[in-house]
Amino acid sequence: MQENSENPQEFVENTSMTGEGIPEAPTPEYLQRKLYFLLEHLKSFHAELPETYQMRIPYELLTGLANSLLNDTIFEIVKGLMEIQHVTEKHLEQLRQQVETEHNIEVQEWMSKIHDEEELAHILSLMKIKHNQKMNETDIKLVLHLDQKVKDQQSTLERAGVPGFYVTDNPKDIKIQMHLLDFILRLSNMKFESK
Repeated sequence: MQENSENPQEFVENTSMTGEGIPEAPTPEYLQRKLYFLLEHLKSFHAELPETYQMRIPYELLTGLANSLLNDTIFEIVKGLMEIQHVTEKHLEQLRQQVETEHNIEVQEWMSKIHDEEELAHILSLMKIKHNQKMNETDIKLVLHLDQKVKDQQSTLERAGVPGFYVTDNPKDIKIQMHLLDFILRLSNMKFESK
């Protein structure tokens, strides 16, 4: 078997945060440098937050998060969850637009059938009430679906061992998790060069 002519140290030092070019067995020194890189950036992101959120994200949580991100699989999981969320949001938006289109078609049909303005006005006012009720029901279903997606994401990240993630409905905890996700996504776009 022919040996790769590249310097193995260069190979290790020029890896990206998304797992491209990661050697099979990173050295302890490499992992230590990467941990410091992650932790320094997490502390920097943390410092940008309003003080109320800084107090809710302790240093121990940042350290645990940095340790979990040594495994690039977490970056891939988060990116996958974000892609699923975008597709879901787009689909739900299309469902909402479909309901609006159906309402508009129904209005147009009644307008073409009824020529008496008083009768048409009465029918349109009743339809408006019906359509508003239907739209409210649709919106509630969409929000419940999105809430379930959030719980699925929380559960996935908890099972993956990402600190700070657990299934919750608490808006403050969810906001903290959103900041942590932002930190992870920002780190995933950075290049780690341990020289």
